[in-house]
Amino acid sequence: MSDRPSGLVLVVEDERAIADLVRLYLSRDGFGVHVEHDGDAGLAAARRVRPVACVLDIALPGMSGTEICRRLREAGDWTPVIFLTARDDEVDRIVGLELGADDYITKPFSPRELVARLRAVLRRADGGVAAAADRPRTVGPLTLDPARRGVTVAGTPVLLTSTEFDLLAHLVGRPGRVFTREELLAAVWGYASHSGTRTVDVHIAQVRGKLGAAGALIRTHRGVGYAIDG
Repeated sequence: MSDRPSGLVLVVEDERAIADLVRLYLSRDGFGVHVEHDGDAGLAAARRVRPVACVLDIALPGMSGTEICRRLREAGDWTPVIFLTARDDEVDRIVGLELGADDYITKPFSPRELVARLRAVLRRADGGVAAAADRPRTVGPLTLDPARRGVTVAGTPVLLTSTEFDLLAHLVGRPGRVFTREELLAAVWGYASHSGTRTVDVHIAQVRGKLGAAGALIRTHRGVGYAIDG
């Protein structure tokens, strides 16, 4: 078992064999684990036990995992969320990430990979890749403050998830530098896989949307990746 401080993770998964496997691996890594098997109980538990992170199956009896996430976000609860999905389907990915999820993993999956992804999400929530440089950075109307993990556009605060913030911070840290999708995936999500680069595209789209007109600062370099104007 890991001796790193962890916390309680909520797992909402109706397939009991998968839930038991996830519980086993998270427990081995030092996490406390609370398991529910349907959506309504999952939402109630998220509000009651205040987990450090939620692992939500998308297809649940009763309320779906995406609906749980939506209701948490509407209530101002930005606890990190990882979705589990049985379908390698872009609609699931995009809808989930638009609701403010931090990552997703497709079944069948490696329990070790899930633990690694969860650790990466929690690192981002605790300060992530942006913590190394504390001074605010300004690009056009956009100001990013790593110390406070805040973003403003023309003085107006912009609410980003921890993942969205770290993605933007990585781009703002090197204005004009073109990052490949694989580089961004490794730097922000903590793993490198060509199959995961769609995650980067979805999050870039989300950040641009939240930045409004300032989102145009983020340039797409077709076939390569992304850069922010200097």
